[in-house]
Amino acid sequence: MQLVAPDPIAFSIGSFDIRWYGVIIALGTLLAVLIAYKRSEKFGISGDDLLDIFLIVLPVAIVGLRVYYVIFNWDEYAGDIGAMLDIRSGGLAIHGGLIFGMLAGWLVCRHKHISILNALDLSVPCIALGQAIGRWGNFFNEEAHGGATDFPIAVLIDGVSYHATFLYESLWCFMLFFLLSAVGKHRHFRGQAFCLYVILYSVERFFVEFLRTDSLMIGPFKQAMVFSFCAVLAGIAFYVFLSRRERRDSL
Repeated sequence: MQLVAPDPIAFSIGSFDIRWYGVIIALGTLLAVLIAYKRSEKFGISGDDLLDIFLIVLPVAIVGLRVYYVIFNWDEYAGDIGAMLDIRSGGLAIHGGLIFGMLAGWLVCRHKHISILNALDLSVPCIALGQAIGRWGNFFNEEAHGGATDFPIAVLIDGVSYHATFLYESLWCFMLFFLLSAVGKHRHFRGQAFCLYVILYSVERFFVEFLRTDSLMIGPFKQAMVFSFCAVLAGIAFYVFLSRRERRDSL
């Protein structure tokens, strides 16, 4: 099955084009927030506090998405402020958004005396859902694909079939949404869903990055692979630490 992207422009308001990339990311974000809002009370977080967190975390995360991408493509953007600020055509790095967003969330939770582990366990299934939907923005922009392939399911660009790596990640993140939602309902310790998100998303990203042709680089290494490898180790260590602390505290 060949996936062929339609026109990347969803609609226009006068001379201003609204791209599917932005529409899809906005829809994914909105759905993630709505689900988190509905579940917030179960994690000891009021709906009002959740919205306060979201209103701060979202813009910070967007800045992180772009800053991270620009840093690792500095030769392309150096000296061109307009190009740095133009996110409508793509160029967002999920790891930057996660780092900036979680740091902002931690600061807000600390200010409001909210358990950051509860907030993370509430958030990560919704983050995974947002990623699952948002990856389709890459499809409309014909980006974030892999190398040429004869795999039965592929994205067709200019007559050439490429690995649909955005699709692989989308399907994995949908699975994470359901898995982490279930874990959140029956978690054995605070932070369990968060640790599993870090581990499982990073494992997927590490292997899918083998196929990507547009990876950000750290010297000779793919940035996402280095980050994911370190994240898996950190996630496992944090999982063990939190689970042992829970057992110790329950004695």
